[in-house]
Amino acid sequence: MKKYLLLSLLISISIQHVFCQAPMPASGIMQNLNRLNVLGSVLYIAAHPDDENTRLLAYLNKERNFRTAYLSLTRGDGGQNLVGKEQGEMLGLLRTQELLAARKIDGAGQYFTRANDFGYSKNPEETFRIWKKDSILADMVWVIRNFRPDVIICRFPTTGEGGHGHHTASAILALEAFDAAADPKKFSWQLKYTTIWQTKRIFWNTFNFGGTNTTSPDQLQIDVGGYNPLLGKSYGEIAAESRTMHKSQGFGSAKTMGSTIEYFKQLKGDSAKKDLFEGIDVSWNRIQGASSFTKNIDECIKNFNAQKPGESVPKLVALYKALQQLPEKDEITRYWKKQKLKEMEAFLFDCAGLWFEVSANNFSAIPGSKIEFQSQFINRSSSDIKVNKISWDTNDDTLMALSLKSNVFSTFKHIVTLPANIPYSSPYWLNEAHDEGYFTVKDQTLIGKAENTPAVSVTFDITIEGLNLKVERPVVYKSVDPIKGEVYRPFEIIPPATVNFSSKAFVFMNKKPGKLQIEMRSNTDSLIGKLRIIVPDGWQASPDLIDFGKLKKNEEKIFETTITPSKDNSTGIISSAISSGNTTISKSIHRLEYDHIPFQFKLTDAKAKVTSLDLKLAGMNIGYIPGAGDDVAENLLQLGYNVTMLPKDLLAKKDLSEFDAIVTGIRAFNTNEWLQDFDKKLLQYVNQGGNLIIQYNTNNRIGPLTARIFPYPFTISRERVTDENAEVRILNPNHPCLNYPNKITSDDFKGWIQERGIYFATEVDSSYQKIFSMNDAGEKPQDGSLIVGKYGKGNFVYTGLVFFREMPVGIPGAYRLFVNLLSLPKNN
Repeated sequence: MKKYLLLSLLISISIQHVFCQAPMPASGIMQNLNRLNVLGSVLYIAAHPDDENTRLLAYLNKERNFRTAYLSLTRGDGGQNLVGKEQGEMLGLLRTQELLAARKIDGAGQYFTRANDFGYSKNPEETFRIWKKDSILADMVWVIRNFRPDVIICRFPTTGEGGHGHHTASAILALEAFDAAADPKKFSWQLKYTTIWQTKRIFWNTFNFGGTNTTSPDQLQIDVGGYNPLLGKSYGEIAAESRTMHKSQGFGSAKTMGSTIEYFKQLKGDSAKKDLFEGIDVSWNRIQGASSFTKNIDECIKNFNAQKPGESVPKLVALYKALQQLPEKDEITRYWKKQKLKEMEAFLFDCAGLWFEVSANNFSAIPGSKIEFQSQFINRSSSDIKVNKISWDTNDDTLMALSLKSNVFSTFKHIVTLPANIPYSSPYWLNEAHDEGYFTVKDQTLIGKAENTPAVSVTFDITIEGLNLKVERPVVYKSVDPIKGEVYRPFEIIPPATVNFSSKAFVFMNKKPGKLQIEMRSNTDSLIGKLRIIVPDGWQASPDLIDFGKLKKNEEKIFETTITPSKDNSTGIISSAISSGNTTISKSIHRLEYDHIPFQFKLTDAKAKVTSLDLKLAGMNIGYIPGAGDDVAENLLQLGYNVTMLPKDLLAKKDLSEFDAIVTGIRAFNTNEWLQDFDKKLLQYVNQGGNLIIQYNTNNRIGPLTARIFPYPFTISRERVTDENAEVRILNPNHPCLNYPNKITSDDFKGWIQERGIYFATEVDSSYQKIFSMNDAGEKPQDGSLIVGKYGKGNFVYTGLVFFREMPVGIPGAYRLFVNLLSLPKNN
């Protein structure tokens, strides 16, 4: 819990009679009461967000009442994005929150390792070369030792049927972690914080999808398609709702009902033939001296009154006190005592209809600032509940002695001063520089955590029917939107000011000066100072020092500076810093705001990449049809092109002949169903002399192609080249796209990131010309990364080359080649 000093307390108890919904409906309380008699846990392991079997997680958690969690080795940073432009770290942040949203539905917990998803990998050998294998293994062992699963389940096998190298690696590591977690000689430094743990058995959850069937009749089978009357849903329905939260991956799922069999192949551990937990005692009998709890909990469940759940409070209090007094004779007792006390505490609050919340009067604050918080609570039962004090600092508790009368809403306002050294709220795994395959996290206690602890929390000391408890609640911010209603967002600690460049990379052509913009935002009142621009050696900025005067809180200003590149074609880093008094601030803020997840942000150093290159342009009028989201249009604007965005309404009425080229964004035909209605118009544009460049699309269940976008047939495959350094062989050196207006050589593929290309063309008609050949090590050459076909007077281009990754980070060769595609000459 983050602590801070209470400056003053304005006790303005607002009492109003309100009739709010209980924290949890009675059916949900009954569902959770059943969990009290189950002392078993299961950990599901795979590689990415969306790899998990949400139906099985829902079944294990809500039917079998096991403590259930998913360990995703990565946060999905290297995947695709169907809802926006985020790539890399920001995509990983988005997919982390989508996983947490999914877990809120299926009820499981969520853990991660420090592995970075560096993109598609074709085998585990490559994966382990890029990941730090022993470090990722250590993280998995750490999670196992702390979560203490009785059973581990892998989504994928060690033998490669899962396809992706990360998938196979996750299973290989899971088997090693199964043994290592029980070995005191393995990662012994962890034992300062935890103890060894031997999981009973580990399974592979075999599958039948994607044309691969790994199930067999002799495998252990469980029907997970049951219906839960307390929840009013089958586990297939819950699973679909959970899986649909993976919106950036396009995993909206249909709800299923009825019998559904899951298959399991045992990999290690005690033999089991009929059930995952066969022979494992998951009752209170596994704890010495606790067998009587079963009878007491059964009685509590039997006497539960759904109309008056508050009647169960005294019995739960007695049960809680009895568990408190249970001697902690061994680690297993200590572990389950802690877990069950947490569960009972939650059930007590639910039965009493007890609701606590702390909100701030602003969604953000800076270290050392004063801010107003509002504590609110209500007791919606007849239980005797008192608030004794609110703890803001261990040395300065606020005494309350307030008895919470039934259904009376109470509000307390506090003005507090945040510590000057309180950390910013940026995601903990992104606070340090990291390499391609592994995030840097130095604090061992953070390993495995899904997200930061709340920026600020408050502890309430309460008494409920004579039982003293401490209730911790995070500070949040809430507002009322006229359309969405009450909206919550996390409370943030941010720098006094932030400064963002208008792009993360700038390209300067032919050594000519160019302008760039810097956006500055003040997060405090009366910010006075100067903004400095620092350029690489040989470059110049004019001005390089800007006096921004005095800014109010939340005031934004945009400054412009002219950058003159060096005399040689070089690449470097430009940075900016705010000097205010004795303080220097050099942080950029990058926000993530979607309705299906809480608002997020990350802080980075205030810098951008600058690249100087020789580049010739031709055909300056470009039409751009947006797809799933990319920055290519913005990159072309930066070069000086006239770019017109073509959404549906404008594409319908626009005379396309004014454009020298039209480009479709990534997955444009997958994400825009209406685009299929324009296939004839687009091909007519090509026939009359236009250039149409189709960036990659997919042809699968997520986005099957229904439009006839090709003048001649070819198939969009799943072929790709994942090695960003793979040799690129030129097949057709005399083709115009390699010669006009810029000469393209193999050097133009130097410095590419993550991969060469994805979703290549195959079964290509002879009317197309293939431009490149490339392949990953040990694989056959692929020649469908870029195909060009003459059609009438114009040219049709399909490319799986990842321009959408390379251009936003200033890769010179990507710009040069893309410009050539825009400039293809008309045919006679």
